[in-house]
Amino acid sequence: MNIQPLAAYRYNPAQVGSLSDVVAPPYDVISPELQEELYAKHPNNVVRLILNKILDSDNESDNRYTRSAKTLKQWKDEGVLQRENAEAIYVYHQIYNVAGKDYVRKGFMCRCEAVPFGEGMVFPHEETMSGPKMDRLMLTTACKMNFSQIFGLYPDSENEIQNILENAIAGQTPIEATDHLGVTHRMWVVTDPAVLSQVVAKMGPKPIFIADGHHRYETACNYRKQIRQTGALTADHPANYVLMVCVAMEDPGLIVLPTHRLFRGMAAMTQAQLIEKLGACFRVTTVGDGAIVAEKAWTLIEQLNDQGTMALYTGGDGRWSLIQITDAGREKMAQIASDHHPEWQALGVAILHRLVIETLLDVRKPEKPKYVHTVKEVVEDLRANPKEFPMAALVMPATVGHIQELSMLRERMPPKSTYFYPKLITGFVFNPLE
Repeated sequence: MNIQPLAAYRYNPAQVGSLSDVVAPPYDVISPELQEELYAKHPNNVVRLILNKILDSDNESDNRYTRSAKTLKQWKDEGVLQRENAEAIYVYHQIYNVAGKDYVRKGFMCRCEAVPFGEGMVFPHEETMSGPKMDRLMLTTACKMNFSQIFGLYPDSENEIQNILENAIAGQTPIEATDHLGVTHRMWVVTDPAVLSQVVAKMGPKPIFIADGHHRYETACNYRKQIRQTGALTADHPANYVLMVCVAMEDPGLIVLPTHRLFRGMAAMTQAQLIEKLGACFRVTTVGDGAIVAEKAWTLIEQLNDQGTMALYTGGDGRWSLIQITDAGREKMAQIASDHHPEWQALGVAILHRLVIETLLDVRKPEKPKYVHTVKEVVEDLRANPKEFPMAALVMPATVGHIQELSMLRERMPPKSTYFYPKLITGFVFNPLE
């Protein structure tokens, strides 16, 4: 894949103080409550660029996008943001804890050529929606800047590329920030032309698989097309590229968390009714009664480590059932999902939504479920809102291997198939597009 170093804009520490006060997670995980917290945290917090507030007085000439652009210009003029003197690749570590275990995810920030899906070496794994893409395109058009990175994965079984960069930063003090979840983010600036050339060359033949940021990547492609239509797109125009974090698929700090579902708008049923509806497609085993039994159910799922195994909570009797797909269930899945490859048909989230919810339970247009990533959240929600959530599901996440395999097949996974934790930080590096 064609990647390049960049001369980024970065926060001036002399102006803003601690970077922890001005960084933010990606826009699409910022709740209204967190938006308020970030606004209050620091007058230069990046939320004012990536997710400016909507006001009742908004109009065509004064709206969240124009205000972001005005803020960006002001911060440049005041020296809050400064342009690098030299092009660089930025080594990026995230230090975090999951279930009592410490991890370090290692990657690097660069510019990646924005090539439409299907025309190059960048592969998606999830469907996108028009609304978020239009929103991000309006922001990009107004500000002419990438504020947040795409999260890309690339194959490197020997971890060769990251090792080159790790050697280049040995002994150097990192730039550091801690986010609202307690994740530590560290960055080092690499400007050595020999190192940059080596990394660019070694990335050249490698594919990149989008882990997170599908909407923003497609937005970058749409922005590039928009510039081309004006006649201004030259071979070296910055709009040819998009800001990306590249992480090796084999990196030991790379984990995928599950996304469990709490279903709304369904009639509460008992385990007996569930068994009747599932028929010969699943073997059903009782795990126990009560929301807290979710913890035991998830332990069993992790031990079995099979995409065709999941747990369902039936609100009619408060019971958790472990369900395991049978040969009859696989045959049924092959029939109803014949428009997809067998690898897609075997995904846990695909089995849950296509076979269980839509077909066997006959919920053709289910309400959007509440998505959570820990069993603790499932238990808390079932206890607090038992009538709101008549059914819940614990389901295995898709793996990095699934992403690679299905992406190469040009398949798109169901929504919320993967959750790469932690999210990338916004506020370390900005990529100018003019």
